[in-house]
Amino acid sequence: MVEAQTWTTRRMSNPRLLDTTTNDQVLDIPATPPGDVRNSAHSFGFHLSPNLLTAFIIASWYFSNIGVLLLNKYLLSYHGFRYPIFLTMLHMLACAAYSYVAINFLEIVPLQHIHSKKQFLKIFALSAIFSFSVVCGNTSLRYLPVSFNQAIGATTPFFTAIFAFLITCKKETGEVYLALLPVVFGIVLASNSEPLFHLFGFLVCVGSTAGRALKSVVQGILLTSEAEKLHSMNLLLYMAPMSALILLPFTLYIEGNVAAATIEKARGDTFIIFLLIGNATVAYLVNLTNFLVTKHTSALTLQVLGNAKAAVAAVVSVLIFRNPVTVMGMTGFAVTIMGVVLYSEAKKRSKVTTH
Repeated sequence: MVEAQTWTTRRMSNPRLLDTTTNDQVLDIPATPPGDVRNSAHSFGFHLSPNLLTAFIIASWYFSNIGVLLLNKYLLSYHGFRYPIFLTMLHMLACAAYSYVAINFLEIVPLQHIHSKKQFLKIFALSAIFSFSVVCGNTSLRYLPVSFNQAIGATTPFFTAIFAFLITCKKETGEVYLALLPVVFGIVLASNSEPLFHLFGFLVCVGSTAGRALKSVVQGILLTSEAEKLHSMNLLLYMAPMSALILLPFTLYIEGNVAAATIEKARGDTFIIFLLIGNATVAYLVNLTNFLVTKHTSALTLQVLGNAKAAVAAVVSVLIFRNPVTVMGMTGFAVTIMGVVLYSEAKKRSKVTTH
């Protein structure tokens, strides 16, 4: 039987390994980190633990989502900038510019191209719905407090279920429809007891909420094939400039020569320039942090954060703007949020039973 060679035997048999001056030194080659870790390290320039990074992203999500609401409210109601369509157009232009940099230079996601006229028209249709929803939302902030605006916005699942049934004939389970009852009841309760209720503001806010729901349903129908599906950040890259072009004639016709009015206002108050730039930047961060939260956690986490965001935004806005609230109004808001949570749970259970 041949004796197995030891490390020493093999070393002595190889004259190149006898040179201890060069080969006794051990080179410590670190393991190659996964792609996500490498990208995070390069993006931030320093190492963050996964938990700390996730916490930072969630905090940024809350800051941007609540920040854009408060800035919009301050500009439109308190600072005298009464041009919601023009403000929305600035948001769209900022989203287009930041998206171009983020995708083409920072490469946060691979660039996807529009491959057909049919796909272009579908994205254009989504841009029109998106523009309508955002303009209505911003307009409502001129007339309604943020707290009431968020209460109405929380009814999005109700409109999503209605549009899904009307457009695609998709029926939900009885449990899902039952969960929508407190969503509607809560907003009726809050509306009847809102001290600063404004009918036009209420109607455009409902329009914004319905538009947001319609966009999600239509997007699920139009961009269904694998060839036409776009990543959320690429979809924003194409939708933002289209939305800006759609809004341009409306802002000129309805709001007049708003660019000249803004320049004139900036001459007497330079702070408004920083407000507008900051507001537009935060509007883009809403979309970026939506993507990052989903990437680092899950779509379900984003949904849970969205449910909590409405309540947090309402509390923060009351503390800042001191708008009056009633016990009945807060109860209605709480009932609506509870209904949204029940709806989310019922949807999860219905998906489990269908699969």
